Amino acid sequence: MTTRILPAVGDPDAARSLTTLLSQLPEAEPAGPVTDSTQLIDTLARLAGETLDELPEVVLVHERIGPVPALELIREVSLRFPSVGVVMITTDASPSLFAAAMDSGARGLVTLPVSYEELANRVQAAAQWSTGVRRHLSSAHDVVTGPGGTVVTVTGAKGGVGATVAAIQLALAAQASGHTVALVDMDLQTGDIASYLDVQFRRSLVDLALIADISPRVLADAVFSHSTGLALLLAPGEGERGEEVSDRSSRQIVSALRSRYEIVVIDCGGQMNGANAAAIEMADTALLVTTPDVIAVRGAKRIVRMWERLQIRKAEETVTLVNRYTRNTEIQPPLIQKITGTRVASAAVPANFKELQASIDSGRLHELDARSTVKQALWGLAGELGIVKPGAAARKGGGVLAKRNGGSPKNDRGAIGRPRRRRGGPAEPEGTR
Repeated sequence: MTTRILPAVGDPDAARSLTTLLSQLPEAEPAGPVTDSTQLIDTLARLAGETLDELPEVVLVHERIGPVPALELIREVSLRFPSVGVVMITTDASPSLFAAAMDSGARGLVTLPVSYEELANRVQAAAQWSTGVRRHLSSAHDVVTGPGGTVVTVTGAKGGVGATVAAIQLALAAQASGHTVALVDMDLQTGDIASYLDVQFRRSLVDLALIADISPRVLADAVFSHSTGLALLLAPGEGERGEEVSDRSSRQIVSALRSRYEIVVIDCGGQMNGANAAAIEMADTALLVTTPDVIAVRGAKRIVRMWERLQIRKAEETVTLVNRYTRNTEIQPPLIQKITGTRVASAAVPANFKELQASIDSGRLHELDARSTVKQALWGLAGELGIVKPGAAARKGGGVLAKRNGGSPKNDRGAIGRPRRRRGGPAEPEGTR
């Protein structure tokens, strides 16, 4: 039986020596090494998306892989791709590291410098374990969940551009279509989802931050079940406690949510920290919200460049949403796309704050009228991002998504490029503020 092996090694010298040894293993089919944690997760997710049978039996993780630490990366691979056997390659073979690696989900350790015999034994053991797991799941008529639920992060180019409103409406659209949805407030110091949805809560993200193993029961105790059906995981009421949520705990929380909910929408706010940076790196879709003005677009460009420098997210893998859009503004979506290097969503949100003000002031944003052009644009964006089930949300949301599914609802002014004209008059701008 052929054993497919995917090495994740950032060091070029170590990668060359490891590839040479792997090519000598009997019935081994080594792939080209991936050089960082982001590339590894993306590769596995792509393979799982095609067919779960395409996943390699064994993944080798070098101790110096980055930017995610090796043990955290092993934990994430084990949670998202549970039928893949992970082996860690390290210079430290101490009992404490061995125990930590096993706790993270590794199937064994290989010490550096790598010997042929030790590598062959560890790869064979991990491959046999992986084959056994797949056979068991297949006979039980169960399947490996692969990447699990879809994670969407929403980040503001700066404060006040509408990221929270966008996150809430995206979550509502996904839930209305029949998905199970978690809405997470990872704007840890100034998060306000609870105020937008009129929620009084006791538990928050902080309650999960120090828990080593987040079980379904522990997670259920921390989330707030909203009347809309959304599961809310909220930012702490005391902003200073946000520092207790580390990047490590953020990864565990996102992984736990992904395994339980079909859609996870995370409001990351307009300020970067380790926790929301980890969430953005793990996300299937990273949405960046900006308004069509110089300061906000400059902030969007700054964030995108920072994500690239820190290897969090590539510009071309980011989707930018233009909020408060009017046709007569000097800064148009094509220019924003050129400046940031991201893909701009075809759905733009019109500048019509009057539609939102009453719902926001009363803390009832979930009751926003379905005829609202802002809601139509955001629910249309949910369809564009692929987080709604076709047809279902349109029936529940009063036809908001009908346009994305082939219809043409009235007053949908979220799309770019079709001016609306008065009789005998010039094009009418898309709302005012």
